[in-house]
Amino acid sequence: MQYQAQQQYGASSSSSSPMRRIERMAAENAVVMFSISSCCMCHAVKRLFCGMGVNPTVYELDEDPRGKEIEKALMRLMGSSSSAAVPAVFIGGKLVGSMDRVMASHINGSLVPLLKNAGALWL
Repeated sequence: MQYQAQQQYGASSSSSSPMRRIERMAAENAVVMFSISSCCMCHAVKRLFCGMGVNPTVYELDEDPRGKEIEKALMRLMGSSSSAAVPAVFIGGKLVGSMDRVMASHINGSLVPLLKNAGALWL
């Protein structure tokens, strides 16, 4: 797969709250995904994006020392409607949601315009 895995979260991230780190990380690239490397739902979303020609920036939470606190903040951000914090997908700095929201957007045709508006897809 050709996605950009991010394992370093930067020295400045240690002084900010997990929620601020998520906001900053999500705004750095057109498509940002928080993932756990062994998660099959995360893998499915990565494959969807790669198949579309989108190169998401992926933060593997299980490979980061602060991954658990980021995961807890993602759970709060996603709300009670989500049973898992990952995958958490941001497009254009805005939370799209978990796998069910990404797949629903793909099926109903709203994912491609989101990706185009964010500059992640040109076709």
